[in-house]
Amino acid sequence: QVQLVESGGGLVQAGGSLTLSCAASGRTFSMYAMGWFRQAPGKEREFLGAIRRSGSNTVYADSVKGRFTISRDNAKNTVYLQMNSLKPEDTAVYFCAADSDARLATPVFSWDYEFWGPGTQVTVSS
Repeated sequence: QVQLVESGGGLVQAGGSLTLSCAASGRTFSMYAMGWFRQAPGKEREFLGAIRRSGSNTVYADSVKGRFTISRDNAKNTVYLQMNSLKPEDTAVYFCAADSDARLATPVFSWDYEFWGPGTQVTVSS
């Protein structure tokens, strides 16, 4: 299995940027498709985007497309979420997740992911 830890969260003003990192340890990182999700208080966990094992393809939710970018460095066992033009409604706990099912290139459903990090808080002030 793989262990995941997010970092890089914090407080940012609207219009600002943050980059989250998700460090993986355990089994070979390149075996996992990686996804990013978020959950705001009182709301369901929301898919943000996913990246293929090789990093060659990404998919994004409409709510963040054009503002957020996912990348990965398999040599560093890390996946990133670059967030630009942040809005107060982006305030949430952000999670990375890993999926080892080779049949799924870029999973979009939370139930497809086997392993989750504890999350990191992102707060966007207006």
